[in-house]
Amino acid sequence: MSGIFLQLLASATPVSVSYFVMAGGGGGGYLSSSTQGHGGGGGGGHQISSATLDKGTSYTVTVGAGGAGDTAGSDSSFNSLTSTGGGEGSRSRTTAGGDGGSGGGGSAGASGSGVGGSGTGGQGFDGGNAFANTDFSTGLGGGGGGASQVGENASELQAGDGGDGLTALSVTGNSSPYGGGGGGGTATPFSTRGSGGTGGGGDGADSSTDAQDGTVNTGGGGGGDAADRDVEGSGGSGVVIIRTLATAASTTGSPTLTTDGSYNIYTYTGSGSITF
Repeated sequence: MSGIFLQLLASATPVSVSYFVMAGGGGGGYLSSSTQGHGGGGGGGHQISSATLDKGTSYTVTVGAGGAGDTAGSDSSFNSLTSTGGGEGSRSRTTAGGDGGSGGGGSAGASGSGVGGSGTGGQGFDGGNAFANTDFSTGLGGGGGGASQVGENASELQAGDGGDGLTALSVTGNSSPYGGGGGGGTATPFSTRGSGGTGGGGDGADSSTDAQDGTVNTGGGGGGDAADRDVEGSGGSGVVIIRTLATAASTTGSPTLTTDGSYNIYTYTGSGSITF
């Protein structure tokens, strides 16, 4: 009887997990204009938490997609925790960058400049402001906000760099960063495009170089368009990572299983579920 009792007790014991939820990054700003520099997309929002999960219950994992140009990233979620998709880079000097997990950067033309979007408290930071370079009748975009840093404001000859992302070492067991903001684009001659933030942010465009996409499964923001390149950067998709001493009874969505000492780490690059 004691053996059966212990088996029943073990089967009913909740499972302790910690988890990292990164949303999709926002797309860089785009609008066909030979005089406008567009803002970089904001990195996806992030959250780290822990919980005890019931055995035998299927828990849904949702991994948000990155946003296309002028589009916010999609949310990611696990166990009732939702991280907000990154804000899109502004497409116009008359509008601010999009709000999101991290805010998108502002855009500028010859006659005015926009401000960066707002990040979500505890998930990401604001985007940078744009700069209207009246000497050249052109503009430079602000950098998208990152998971650990605001996006850089553009200046006279420098589009804003994206804010840096962060590591989730306590869950992932490695030092890879996530959630970098996209760099702003520049339409000003002899100027420098914004660089993407660490953690998958894409570089912005200049008159001869297309904007870069955010890196997949990092939540990095896309780089901003500029100078009639007509190629804005898309945001990188998000990721959900679950760390536990237990072993899952079943999963869907084909997560990658790695180990860190005695811990199992389930990394979801696409939506699915997990049951212990």
